[in-house]
Order: sequence, then C-alpha cells, then structure tokens
Amino acid sequence: QVQLVESGGGLVQAGGSLRLSCAASEGTFVSYMMGWFRQAPSKEREFVGHIRWSDGSTYHADSVKGRFTISRDNAKNTVYLQMNSLKVEDTAVYYCAAKKYYLTEYEYWGQGTQVTVSS
Repeated sequence: QVQLVESGGGLVQAGGSLRLSCAASEGTFVSYMMGWFRQAPSKEREFVGHIRWSDGSTYHADSVKGRFTISRDNAKNTVYLQMNSLKVEDTAVYYCAAKKYYLTEYEYWGQGTQVTVSS
C-alpha cells in the first residue's frame, strides 16, 4: 500500500512562489508515475502534470506550463511541485497521486494541501 503525504501549501500573494512536497512511503517507485492534481471550489479536479519516476521525464498541463515544475528526489522518495508566478486562479487544494505507469487511473492519493493565492 502506497501512502502519500503532501505538504507545503499556504497563503501567498499573486506573483509569488510555493513548493509543494509529496512524500511517498518506503519502497521502490521505479515503475510508478506520480501525478499532481488540483481542485478549486465548485470546479472539477484538474490534472496539473506528472513525472515518471524511472527516468524523471515530466509533462505539465498547458495551464501551468512555464510556471510550475515537477521534480523528484529519489533518495527522499519525494516528489515536488515548484510553483512560480502564482495567479489567483491557481487557488485550489493540490493532491499528489501515484499509479503504475501502464495504468490509466491513479491508484493512490494524498490527503491534499490547500494553496491560496491572494490578489
């Protein structure tokens, strides 16, 4: 059973930066894809991006491309979401998730961390 714990959320002014962390339970994640999602009030969950643990390759959604960066630290079993140039519309609960890379649906989810961007 994979356990994921997010941290790093908070309140920041527009234009500022935050770095979210997603610590994964002990084990090997070489065959996993780690994703970041967000959900704003009254909106559907939105895919932010993912990183393939084995080679570090990433994909970022158009809405965050150039502002957000996903990375991972193998030694710490941790995935990061660096968020720069934050906008008010980035306000949401952010979730990390994990799945075997060949699956369609994410299997494991963290509890989420709130990010609030003020104008």
